[in-house]
Amino acid sequence: MSNIIKCAFCSGSGKDPYDLLSPISDCLVCNGSGKVEITHPLKKCVFCSGSGKNPLGARVPCIVCGGKGSNHFEGDTKCTQCKGRGRSTDGLPCTSCGGKGFK
Repeated sequence: MSNIIKCAFCSGSGKDPYDLLSPISDCLVCNGSGKVEITHPLKKCVFCSGSGKNPLGARVPCIVCGGKGSNHFEGDTKCTQCKGRGRSTDGLPCTSCGGKGFK
C-alpha cells in the first residue's frame, strides 16, 4: 500500500530549496508537486533525521531516503553494527543496514 506524504526535501513547497538552477526551479525530488509517494509502512529516515537533505553537507537529497524524509521499512530490529544511528564511524551510511538503522 502506498502513502502520499509531504516532500521533506522542499518542505512541501515544490521548489528547489537551494535555487541551484534558478529561484523558480522545481524540486528534483517531488517534481514540483510538494508531495511524494512511499510504500507503507514507513519510518522517518535516521540518516538525515527526516529532513530529506544530505547530512554530509552537499546540497542534494539524502542518499538513504532520496529526499523523501522517510523510508519504507518493515523490520524493527536495531542494526547491531551502527546501533540504530544509520551511520558508520566515518559518517557515511552504515553498510549493514544501508543507513536505515534497522534490519
